[in-house]
Amino acid sequence: MLREPVFLPPMALSFTELEALSLGMSIVQAAADTELQEAAKRVMDKVSQHALNRRQAPKSWGFGVYAFERAQAGFRHMPLIRRAIREGLKLKIDYCSLDERTSTRVIRPLQMEYWGRVWTCSAWCELRKDFRVFRIDKTAACEPTGERFQAEVGKTIEDYLKHVADQMDRDRTRS
Repeated sequence: MLREPVFLPPMALSFTELEALSLGMSIVQAAADTELQEAAKRVMDKVSQHALNRRQAPKSWGFGVYAFERAQAGFRHMPLIRRAIREGLKLKIDYCSLDERTSTRVIRPLQMEYWGRVWTCSAWCELRKDFRVFRIDKTAACEPTGERFQAEVGKTIEDYLKHVADQMDRDRTRS
């Protein structure tokens, strides 16, 4: 179990590794909730303070990242969803599907994904008794139910990823 603060051993990063870190933190600063944006800025401030070759470490590292408005619409729910994933909390969401149907669901959030334009949350849906992926920007309301969930066979992120991989294999076989 990791507890804050986490101390990493001293490490040497190549310039390309620093660029990768910078790009990742730039994306987080542009395409995540305020809490993660601030954390990404602090990480880059720490890295910049300790970079050995500051002449080669430009402030922007040569990347410009611009989040899409749709991605920003779901930021308000992201801190709660991240907490629910970490702590195993069930969430009640009011959701509007892509075809504009609304429903209320109780979910076990398993993972959040960023697709360049929108964030999604892969979850076990208690209503459908199956995995579902919810666009966070299409979530009107999100609140904890007060219930926790434990990992159960068939309802974990590993089970979901295997389900997706199996579905892709079946689709390839059909084509």
